[in-house]
Amino acid sequence: MAWSAYQGLLAIVLVITGSINTLSTKWADRMTAVGVDKTERNFKHPFFQACTMFLGELFCLLVFKGLYFHYWRKHDGSHDENKLVKGSRSFNPLVLLPPAMCDMIATSVMYIGLNFTYASSFQMLRGAVIVFVGIFSMLFLGRKLVAREWCGIVFVIFGLGLVGLSDILLPKNSVHDSSKLLNLNAPDEHTTSDIILGDLLIIGAQVVAATQMVLEEKYVSGLDIPPLQAVGWEGLFGFTTLGLLLIPFYYIHVPESFSGNSRSVLEDALEAFVQMGNNNLIILAIVGTVVSIAFFNFAGISVTKEMSATTRMVLDSVRTLFIWIFSLALEWQKFHWLQVIGFVLLILGMALYNNVFVMQAIHKLMNCCRRPSAAGTEPLIGNLSNAADIPNSAGTSSIYE
Repeated sequence: MAWSAYQGLLAIVLVITGSINTLSTKWADRMTAVGVDKTERNFKHPFFQACTMFLGELFCLLVFKGLYFHYWRKHDGSHDENKLVKGSRSFNPLVLLPPAMCDMIATSVMYIGLNFTYASSFQMLRGAVIVFVGIFSMLFLGRKLVAREWCGIVFVIFGLGLVGLSDILLPKNSVHDSSKLLNLNAPDEHTTSDIILGDLLIIGAQVVAATQMVLEEKYVSGLDIPPLQAVGWEGLFGFTTLGLLLIPFYYIHVPESFSGNSRSVLEDALEAFVQMGNNNLIILAIVGTVVSIAFFNFAGISVTKEMSATTRMVLDSVRTLFIWIFSLALEWQKFHWLQVIGFVLLILGMALYNNVFVMQAIHKLMNCCRRPSAAGTEPLIGNLSNAADIPNSAGTSSIYE
Protein backbone atom coordinates (compact mmCIF):
# COMPACT_ATOMS: atom_id res chain seq x y z
CA MET A 1 0.00 0.00 0.00
CA ALA A 2 1.46 3.34 -1.07
CA TRP A 3 2.02 6.08 1.47
CA SER A 4 -0.11 9.17 1.37
CA ALA A 5 1.53 12.59 1.03
CA TYR A 6 0.94 13.17 4.77
CA GLN A 7 2.58 9.87 5.72
CA GLY A 8 5.54 10.63 3.47
CA LEU A 9 5.92 14.04 5.11
CA LEU A 10 5.84 12.42 8.57
CA ALA A 11 8.57 9.97 7.54
CA ILE A 12 10.77 12.79 6.26
CA VAL A 13 10.22 14.87 9.41
CA LEU A 14 11.04 11.85 11.61
CA VAL A 15 14.34 11.13 9.85
CA ILE A 16 15.44 14.76 9.55
CA THR A 17 14.54 15.91 13.06
CA GLY A 18 15.91 12.72 14.64
CA SER A 19 19.20 13.24 12.82
CA ILE A 20 19.32 16.93 13.74
CA ASN A 21 18.80 16.06 17.40
CA THR A 22 21.93 13.91 17.63
CA LEU A 23 24.04 16.04 15.28
CA SER A 24 23.16 19.35 16.95
CA THR A 25 24.04 17.94 20.37
CA LYS A 26 27.39 16.70 19.05
CA TRP A 27 27.97 20.00 17.24
CA ALA A 28 27.52 21.87 20.52
CA ASP A 29 30.02 19.51 22.17
CA ARG A 30 32.58 20.27 19.46
CA MET A 31 32.32 24.06 19.60
CA THR A 32 34.43 26.21 21.89
CA ALA A 33 33.74 29.44 23.73
CA VAL A 34 35.22 31.55 26.52
CA GLY A 35 33.97 30.50 29.94
CA VAL A 36 33.75 32.13 33.35
CA ASP A 37 37.55 32.02 33.82
CA LYS A 38 38.12 33.79 30.46
CA THR A 39 39.58 30.57 29.02
CA GLU A 40 38.33 29.09 25.76
CA ARG A 41 37.18 25.49 26.13
CA ASN A 42 34.77 23.03 24.57
CA PHE A 43 31.08 23.25 25.44
CA LYS A 44 30.85 20.13 27.64
CA HIS A 45 27.62 20.38 29.60
CA PRO A 46 25.81 17.01 29.27
CA PHE A 47 23.34 17.57 32.11
CA PHE A 48 22.46 21.05 30.85
CA GLN A 49 21.95 19.64 27.36
CA ALA A 50 19.78 16.82 28.72
CA CYS A 51 17.71 19.47 30.47
CA THR A 52 17.14 21.25 27.16
CA MET A 53 16.05 17.96 25.61
CA PHE A 54 13.36 17.60 28.27
CA LEU A 55 12.33 21.17 27.54
CA GLY A 56 11.65 20.04 23.98
CA GLU A 57 9.53 17.14 25.29
CA LEU A 58 7.69 19.57 27.56
CA PHE A 59 6.63 21.50 24.47
CA CYS A 60 4.75 18.36 23.40
CA LEU A 61 2.49 18.83 26.44
CA LEU A 62 1.85 22.45 25.47
CA VAL A 63 1.03 21.34 21.91
CA PHE A 64 -1.34 18.69 23.28
CA LYS A 65 -3.15 21.22 25.47
CA GLY A 66 -3.43 23.64 22.55
CA LEU A 67 -4.79 20.97 20.20
CA TYR A 68 -7.24 19.68 22.79
CA PHE A 69 -8.56 23.17 23.47
CA HIS A 70 -8.86 23.80 19.71
CA TYR A 71 -10.93 20.66 19.11
CA TRP A 72 -12.93 21.09 22.32
CA ARG A 73 -14.06 24.56 21.22
CA LYS A 74 -15.71 23.04 18.14
CA HIS A 75 -18.24 21.22 20.39
CA ASP A 76 -18.56 18.44 17.81
CA GLY A 77 -16.85 15.69 19.79
CA SER A 78 -13.66 15.91 17.73
CA HIS A 79 -11.60 16.23 20.94
CA ASP A 80 -12.55 12.60 21.61
CA GLU A 81 -11.96 11.43 18.04
CA ASN A 82 -8.80 13.13 16.78
CA LYS A 83 -5.84 10.73 16.84
CA LEU A 84 -3.50 13.19 18.54
CA VAL A 85 -5.70 14.01 21.53
CA LYS A 86 -8.15 11.15 22.02
CA GLY A 87 -7.63 8.87 24.99
CA SER A 88 -8.08 8.77 28.74
CA ARG A 89 -7.72 12.06 30.59
CA SER A 90 -8.63 10.69 34.03
CA PHE A 91 -5.24 9.33 35.03
CA ASN A 92 -2.72 10.23 37.71
CA PRO A 93 0.23 11.95 35.97
CA LEU A 94 2.53 10.65 38.72
CA VAL A 95 2.34 7.22 37.08
CA LEU A 96 4.66 8.70 34.46
CA LEU A 97 7.20 9.87 37.05
CA PRO A 98 9.23 6.61 37.28
CA PRO A 99 9.65 6.33 33.47
CA ALA A 100 10.57 10.02 33.36
CA MET A 101 13.29 9.49 35.98
CA CYS A 102 14.67 6.59 33.96
CA ASP A 103 14.63 8.77 30.86
CA MET A 104 16.45 11.52 32.75
CA ILE A 105 19.21 9.19 33.96
CA ALA A 106 19.62 7.41 30.62
CA THR A 107 19.73 10.65 28.60
CA SER A 108 22.21 12.32 30.95
CA VAL A 109 24.56 9.32 30.89
CA MET A 110 24.30 9.02 27.11
CA TYR A 111 25.15 12.70 26.67
CA ILE A 112 28.22 12.20 28.87
CA GLY A 113 29.18 9.26 26.66
CA LEU A 114 28.65 11.35 23.53
CA ASN A 115 31.43 13.66 24.74
CA PHE A 116 33.86 10.74 24.55
CA THR A 117 32.87 9.01 21.31
CA TYR A 118 31.49 9.57 17.81
CA ALA A 119 27.95 10.64 16.90
CA SER A 120 27.38 7.64 14.62
CA SER A 121 28.54 5.21 17.31
CA PHE A 122 26.31 6.98 19.82
CA GLN A 123 23.30 6.27 17.60
CA MET A 124 24.26 2.69 16.72
CA LEU A 125 25.08 1.65 20.29
CA ARG A 126 21.61 2.71 21.40
CA GLY A 127 20.46 -0.49 19.69
CA ALA A 128 21.67 -2.30 22.82
CA VAL A 129 18.32 -1.42 24.39
CA ILE A 130 16.78 -4.43 22.59
CA VAL A 131 19.02 -6.82 24.53
CA PHE A 132 18.02 -5.43 27.91
CA VAL A 133 14.34 -5.03 27.01
CA GLY A 134 14.22 -8.70 26.08
CA ILE A 135 15.88 -9.79 29.32
CA PHE A 136 13.80 -7.49 31.53
CA SER A 137 10.59 -8.55 29.77
CA MET A 138 11.32 -12.14 30.77
CA LEU A 139 12.26 -11.27 34.35
CA PHE A 140 9.57 -8.73 35.19
CA LEU A 141 6.76 -9.15 32.66
CA GLY A 142 6.79 -12.94 32.42
CA ARG A 143 7.30 -12.94 28.65
CA LYS A 144 8.85 -15.89 26.88
CA LEU A 145 11.12 -14.95 24.02
CA VAL A 146 10.75 -17.04 20.88
CA ALA A 147 13.69 -18.29 18.81
CA ARG A 148 13.42 -15.37 16.39
CA GLU A 149 13.78 -12.85 19.22
CA TRP A 150 16.78 -14.68 20.70
CA CYS A 151 18.42 -14.67 17.26
CA GLY A 152 17.77 -10.96 17.01
CA ILE A 153 19.42 -10.36 20.38
CA VAL A 154 22.47 -12.39 19.34
CA PHE A 155 22.81 -10.42 16.10
CA VAL A 156 22.56 -7.15 18.03
CA ILE A 157 25.26 -8.24 20.51
CA PHE A 158 27.66 -9.15 17.69
CA GLY A 159 26.84 -5.90 15.91
CA LEU A 160 27.53 -3.88 19.05
CA GLY A 161 30.85 -5.64 19.47
CA LEU A 162 31.93 -4.81 15.94
CA VAL A 163 30.85 -1.17 16.25
CA GLY A 164 32.83 -0.83 19.48
CA LEU A 165 35.85 -2.57 17.95
CA SER A 166 35.75 -0.32 14.89
CA ASP A 167 35.75 2.74 17.16
CA ILE A 168 38.94 1.50 18.84
CA LEU A 169 40.63 0.63 15.53
CA LEU A 170 39.79 3.93 13.84
CA PRO A 171 42.93 5.98 13.13
CA LYS A 172 43.15 8.69 15.76
CA ASN A 173 42.91 12.23 14.51
CA SER A 174 45.59 14.79 15.10
CA VAL A 175 44.86 17.84 17.22
CA HIS A 176 42.96 20.47 15.26
CA ASP A 177 42.46 24.18 15.61
CA SER A 178 39.64 24.24 18.14
CA SER A 179 39.28 27.99 17.86
CA LYS A 180 37.11 27.60 14.78
CA LEU A 181 33.59 28.65 15.60
CA LEU A 182 31.82 26.17 13.35
CA ASN A 183 34.20 23.21 13.74
CA LEU A 184 32.26 21.51 10.95
CA ASN A 185 35.21 19.99 9.16
CA ALA A 186 37.51 19.47 12.13
CA PRO A 187 37.91 15.84 13.23
CA ASP A 188 36.93 14.68 16.70
CA GLU A 189 39.78 14.27 19.19
CA HIS A 190 39.22 10.98 21.01
CA THR A 191 41.78 8.70 22.63
CA THR A 192 41.23 4.96 22.79
CA SER A 193 40.40 5.12 26.50
CA ASP A 194 37.93 7.95 25.86
CA ILE A 195 36.15 5.93 23.18
CA ILE A 196 35.92 2.81 25.34
CA LEU A 197 34.54 4.84 28.24
CA GLY A 198 32.04 6.66 26.02
CA ASP A 199 30.80 3.46 24.37
CA LEU A 200 30.42 1.71 27.74
CA LEU A 201 28.49 4.67 29.16
CA ILE A 202 26.10 4.65 26.20
CA ILE A 203 25.55 0.88 26.45
CA GLY A 204 25.12 1.14 30.23
CA ALA A 205 22.51 3.85 29.75
CA GLN A 206 20.46 1.39 27.70
CA VAL A 207 19.91 -0.67 30.86
CA VAL A 208 18.06 2.32 32.31
CA ALA A 209 16.29 3.00 28.99
CA ALA A 210 15.10 -0.63 28.92
CA THR A 211 13.82 -0.24 32.48
CA GLN A 212 11.85 2.80 31.32
CA MET A 213 10.24 0.79 28.49
CA VAL A 214 9.34 -2.09 30.80
CA LEU A 215 7.81 0.31 33.33
CA GLU A 216 5.79 1.99 30.59
CA GLU A 217 4.55 -1.37 29.31
CA LYS A 218 3.63 -2.59 32.80
CA TYR A 219 2.04 0.53 34.28
CA VAL A 220 1.27 2.95 31.45
CA SER A 221 0.33 1.03 28.28
CA GLY A 222 -3.10 -0.02 29.58
CA LEU A 223 -4.14 3.48 30.64
CA ASP A 224 -4.84 4.74 27.09
CA ILE A 225 -2.94 7.98 27.70
CA PRO A 226 -2.59 10.10 24.55
CA PRO A 227 1.07 9.58 23.53
CA LEU A 228 1.71 13.28 22.95
CA GLN A 229 0.48 13.98 26.47
CA ALA A 230 2.57 11.15 27.94
CA VAL A 231 5.74 12.49 26.30
CA GLY A 232 4.89 15.98 27.56
CA TRP A 233 4.38 14.89 31.16
CA GLU A 234 7.65 12.94 31.12
CA GLY A 235 9.30 16.07 29.72
CA LEU A 236 7.83 18.16 32.54
CA PHE A 237 9.02 15.73 35.22
CA GLY A 238 12.46 15.36 33.62
CA PHE A 239 12.96 19.09 33.08
CA THR A 240 11.85 20.00 36.63
CA THR A 241 13.88 17.29 38.38
CA LEU A 242 17.06 17.73 36.37
CA GLY A 243 16.73 21.52 36.56
CA LEU A 244 16.67 21.29 40.36
CA LEU A 245 19.58 18.82 40.35
CA LEU A 246 21.71 21.34 38.48
CA ILE A 247 21.94 23.28 41.76
CA PRO A 248 23.78 20.57 43.79
CA PHE A 249 25.69 19.52 40.65
CA TYR A 250 27.18 23.03 40.68
CA TYR A 251 28.98 22.20 43.96
CA ILE A 252 29.98 18.55 43.38
CA HIS A 253 33.63 18.36 42.31
CA VAL A 254 34.67 15.58 39.92
CA PRO A 255 37.83 14.74 37.93
CA GLU A 256 38.48 17.23 35.15
CA SER A 257 37.94 14.60 32.43
CA PHE A 258 34.31 14.25 33.56
CA SER A 259 33.56 17.94 33.92
CA GLY A 260 35.17 19.99 31.16
CA ASN A 261 34.24 23.23 32.92
CA SER A 262 36.43 25.80 34.65
CA ARG A 263 35.47 24.74 38.19
CA SER A 264 35.76 20.95 37.65
CA VAL A 265 32.26 20.35 38.99
CA LEU A 266 29.66 17.85 37.80
CA GLU A 267 27.77 20.57 35.94
CA ASP A 268 28.18 24.33 35.73
CA ALA A 269 24.97 25.65 34.19
CA LEU A 270 26.07 29.26 34.73
CA GLU A 271 29.17 28.74 32.64
CA ALA A 272 27.00 27.08 29.99
CA PHE A 273 25.04 30.32 29.67
CA VAL A 274 28.29 32.36 29.63
CA GLN A 275 29.70 30.21 26.81
CA MET A 276 26.43 30.46 24.89
CA GLY A 277 26.63 34.24 25.22
CA ASN A 278 30.20 34.23 23.90
CA ASN A 279 29.41 31.96 20.95
CA ASN A 280 25.95 32.41 19.51
CA LEU A 281 26.33 29.31 17.36
CA ILE A 282 26.09 27.22 20.53
CA ILE A 283 22.69 28.82 21.10
CA LEU A 284 21.74 27.73 17.57
CA ALA A 285 22.81 24.15 18.36
CA ILE A 286 20.85 24.14 21.65
CA VAL A 287 17.75 25.51 19.91
CA GLY A 288 18.22 22.78 17.30
CA THR A 289 18.15 20.17 20.07
CA VAL A 290 15.01 21.63 21.69
CA VAL A 291 13.02 22.08 18.48
CA SER A 292 14.13 18.83 16.85
CA ILE A 293 13.24 16.65 19.86
CA ALA A 294 9.75 18.19 19.98
CA PHE A 295 9.12 17.55 16.28
CA PHE A 296 10.82 14.15 16.47
CA ASN A 297 8.47 12.98 19.23
CA PHE A 298 5.46 14.35 17.38
CA ALA A 299 6.52 12.68 14.12
CA GLY A 300 7.37 9.42 15.89
CA ILE A 301 3.99 9.22 17.59
CA SER A 302 2.22 10.08 14.35
CA VAL A 303 4.18 7.49 12.32
CA THR A 304 3.28 4.80 14.87
CA LYS A 305 -0.40 5.77 14.68
CA GLU A 306 -0.63 6.38 10.93
CA MET A 307 1.51 3.45 9.81
CA SER A 308 3.09 1.10 12.36
CA ALA A 309 5.75 0.82 15.04
CA THR A 310 7.86 -1.31 12.69
CA THR A 311 7.82 1.51 10.13
CA ARG A 312 9.14 3.78 12.85
CA MET A 313 11.93 1.29 13.57
CA VAL A 314 12.93 1.22 9.90
CA LEU A 315 12.95 5.02 9.72
CA ASP A 316 15.03 5.16 12.89
CA SER A 317 17.60 2.95 11.15
CA VAL A 318 17.61 5.38 8.22
CA ARG A 319 18.29 8.16 10.73
CA THR A 320 21.30 6.25 12.06
CA LEU A 321 22.62 5.81 8.53
CA PHE A 322 22.13 9.52 7.80
CA ILE A 323 24.07 10.52 10.95
CA TRP A 324 26.89 8.15 10.00
CA ILE A 325 27.12 9.47 6.43
CA PHE A 326 27.02 13.06 7.68
CA SER A 327 29.85 12.37 10.17
CA LEU A 328 31.97 10.77 7.45
CA ALA A 329 31.26 13.54 4.93
CA LEU A 330 32.37 16.26 7.35
CA GLU A 331 35.33 14.12 8.51
CA TRP A 332 34.14 14.03 12.11
CA GLN A 333 35.41 10.45 12.02
CA LYS A 334 37.25 8.05 9.74
CA PHE A 335 35.70 5.16 7.85
CA HIS A 336 36.24 1.58 9.03
CA TRP A 337 34.74 -1.44 7.29
CA LEU A 338 33.97 -3.20 10.60
CA GLN A 339 31.41 -0.51 11.36
CA VAL A 340 29.57 -1.42 8.15
CA ILE A 341 29.29 -5.05 9.23
CA GLY A 342 28.32 -4.01 12.75
CA PHE A 343 25.60 -1.71 11.42
CA VAL A 344 24.20 -4.45 9.16
CA LEU A 345 24.12 -6.92 12.06
CA LEU A 346 22.36 -4.36 14.26
CA ILE A 347 19.71 -3.80 11.58
CA LEU A 348 19.23 -7.55 11.09
CA GLY A 349 18.97 -8.07 14.84
CA MET A 350 16.38 -5.31 15.28
CA ALA A 351 14.42 -6.60 12.29
CA LEU A 352 14.40 -10.14 13.68
CA TYR A 353 13.40 -9.00 17.16
CA ASN A 354 10.55 -6.89 15.80
CA ASN A 355 9.61 -9.48 13.14
CA VAL A 356 10.21 -7.10 10.24
CA PHE A 357 11.32 -8.22 6.73
CA VAL A 358 13.72 -11.05 7.63
CA MET A 359 11.27 -13.88 8.36
CA GLN A 360 8.97 -12.65 5.61
CA ALA A 361 11.88 -12.69 3.14
CA ILE A 362 12.83 -16.22 4.19
CA HIS A 363 9.21 -17.27 3.82
CA LYS A 364 9.05 -15.93 0.25
CA LEU A 365 12.40 -17.48 -0.61
CA MET A 366 11.27 -20.89 0.57
CA ASN A 367 8.04 -20.56 -1.37
CA CYS A 368 10.06 -19.82 -4.49
CA CYS A 369 12.26 -22.87 -3.87
CA ARG A 370 9.31 -25.27 -3.69
CA ARG A 371 8.85 -27.59 -6.64
CA PRO A 372 5.35 -28.20 -7.90
CA SER A 373 4.42 -31.42 -6.15
CA ALA A 374 3.04 -34.24 -8.18
CA ALA A 375 0.36 -36.48 -6.78
CA GLY A 376 1.67 -38.42 -3.82
CA THR A 377 4.91 -36.44 -3.58
CA GLU A 378 5.99 -33.83 -1.05
CA PRO A 379 7.69 -30.55 -1.91
CA LEU A 380 11.41 -30.41 -1.23
CA ILE A 381 10.83 -27.64 1.31
CA GLY A 382 7.78 -27.75 3.55
CA ASN A 383 5.29 -24.95 3.94
CA LEU A 384 6.96 -22.44 6.22
CA SER A 385 3.65 -20.98 7.33
CA ASN A 386 2.99 -24.18 9.28
CA ALA A 387 6.28 -24.04 11.16
CA ALA A 388 5.59 -23.87 14.88
CA ASP A 389 8.72 -21.93 15.72
CA ILE A 390 7.85 -18.89 13.60
CA PRO A 391 5.32 -16.66 15.39
CA ASN A 392 2.66 -14.62 13.69
CA SER A 393 3.72 -11.00 13.37
CA ALA A 394 0.28 -9.89 14.54
CA GLY A 395 0.99 -11.30 17.95
CA THR A 396 4.27 -9.51 18.50
CA SER A 397 4.89 -6.15 20.07
CA SER A 398 7.50 -3.59 19.22
CA ILE A 399 9.63 -1.65 21.64
CA TYR A 400 9.45 1.29 19.25
CA GLU A 401 5.81 2.02 20.00
